[in-house]
Amino acid sequence: MSNIEMPLKSSLYTAFLCLLFGANAVAIKISLNGLGAFTTAGLRFSIAAAAILLWVAFKHQALIINKKQVLQMVILSLLFVLQTSCIYIGFTKTTASHGIIITNLLPFFVLTLAHYFIPGEQITFKNGVGVTLGFLGIIFLFFDSSQMSGDLLAGDLMILFAVFFWGCNAVYTKRINKGFSAVQITWYPMIFGAPLFFLCGYFWDGQMVTSVNAAVLKALLFQSIAVTSFGFVAWNGLLRRFGATALHSFVFLMPVAGVFFGVLLLGEPLTGKLIVSMVLIVSGIIIVNNRSNRTG
Repeated sequence: MSNIEMPLKSSLYTAFLCLLFGANAVAIKISLNGLGAFTTAGLRFSIAAAAILLWVAFKHQALIINKKQVLQMVILSLLFVLQTSCIYIGFTKTTASHGIIITNLLPFFVLTLAHYFIPGEQITFKNGVGVTLGFLGIIFLFFDSSQMSGDLLAGDLMILFAVFFWGCNAVYTKRINKGFSAVQITWYPMIFGAPLFFLCGYFWDGQMVTSVNAAVLKALLFQSIAVTSFGFVAWNGLLRRFGATALHSFVFLMPVAGVFFGVLLLGEPLTGKLIVSMVLIVSGIIIVNNRSNRTG
């Protein structure tokens, strides 16, 4: 896959998608006000899978996979269930601002795991600097004594576990994705995971649904349609057209958007250590995704 220069229209489109992804943490927090963690995940991915299925039918795309690919999809789906479960449980305890900053450690986890599991993917000196800055940012976040409580720390650690599983998911996807379309990679984990989320919700959510109001419904639809269905498919489409380097030049917008919307819509505190943490992680992302680090 070659990386080519993006025209202004596509650049703005990519930036818009990053803002959507950044705002997703706030939408999750709002939906959890009326729905259990596993129930929210089950509803989100059921709606998203149905929307993608309609889109596939309209575009006449193929979803059928062979027997060998079924096993690969089961492995990918299990990683997806683990990462998503940790994310939603984590967000029941931590803030949207903390959560979105921690999830943006993903490029650093992917870089580190790829170094060991994908031939030819080596960590360079500059990438090492970026990874170091990213994890220093998390250290600042974990020692934000003005906010840190037992629940918040537990939530942050759950999100950190989620990002590790997410990184495993991304690396495994990179190893197998030549045999799949972007829609298959997106859709099958959803239909595999949704029933498991509902089952877990029945046993562990306490009350699966506590209250449903306009805010909860809007937040759920935002996660399902705007982020998961439209956002994932649009991102994969841009990825195929322009390559990873061009797109990842914009991912620093995600933590900035997440913190901004968390403060604006949820009234979360903007502390000095939170700002330092965000600056360190954003700097690390920029260094890791700097074009001078890439070849091809």
